[in-house]
Amino acid sequence: MRKLFTSFLDLVLFGNLFMALCTVAQAMVTLHLIGSKPVYPLLLLLFSSTLFIYNICIFLTRPAHPQRSSYRRIRWFFAHNRLMVALTLVSVLVLFFVFLLLSLKSQLLLISLGILSVGYCLPIFSKGQQKFGLRNIPGIKSALIALVWTLSCVLLPIFEAEKTYHITISTADIFLLIAKRFLFIAALTIPFDIRDLFHDTQNGLKTIPVIFGEKGAYLFCQLLLTGYIVLLFMFKGNGFSRDFFALTLTTLLMGWLIFKSKWEKNEYYYFFLMDGVLILQYVLLMAFTLI
Repeated sequence: MRKLFTSFLDLVLFGNLFMALCTVAQAMVTLHLIGSKPVYPLLLLLFSSTLFIYNICIFLTRPAHPQRSSYRRIRWFFAHNRLMVALTLVSVLVLFFVFLLLSLKSQLLLISLGILSVGYCLPIFSKGQQKFGLRNIPGIKSALIALVWTLSCVLLPIFEAEKTYHITISTADIFLLIAKRFLFIAALTIPFDIRDLFHDTQNGLKTIPVIFGEKGAYLFCQLLLTGYIVLLFMFKGNGFSRDFFALTLTTLLMGWLIFKSKWEKNEYYYFFLMDGVLILQYVLLMAFTLI
């Protein structure tokens, strides 16, 4: 029974299904905060596009000997190569058909985000004999991930809610939503860079931990989360609302998880507990609406 559960957990986590659910949850957070009902084609698109992008990036950055990788995720992924190819093909087919249902603004944004995501994975630039991708630009790795996630989970839901339910969101509230989500996601990405500190240093990636050191990176995370809580208070002038307390509680928990995260933690800690905060955020929002 335990072996069956572990196999299922590996599929969900290392097959990027859990990450796709995290994207859906973050879109639902946005829809809740702007007072919109779910937009199901959008949610299906976010699930399929996340699954496709994360899987294709792993395929494109396949190491020469994946079974010798120090990462359990990489070993699992390529040990189940046919399954992952099948899932990726299904996701791109779903993505294509749902893409046609979106507004033009959402389609253009999604294409731009797709280009950014591929540029993150592939060495599309060159300097002399050296080739590099966007993530090799000093300090940009976490910011780029946070930007793609923020625009996907904030702007896309806003565009589709405006189209489907004719909801009007002020420019100020849109900027606040983008700013605070960016801070939240950026803080979440840095512990992953701390975990990868040794490998990133060897590969020449100038991440936040490589530049500022491990302790400096942890402090930077807490500063980002503090800024996030300040912006929460400003959103829509709600002050100490139920949403504020739900999101603040999630932020405090995430701050604690970041504080407890160390490079030697196993991958389940990062891919389930750390990333799981993205789903927990929506769960707590729903729970606080019932109080």
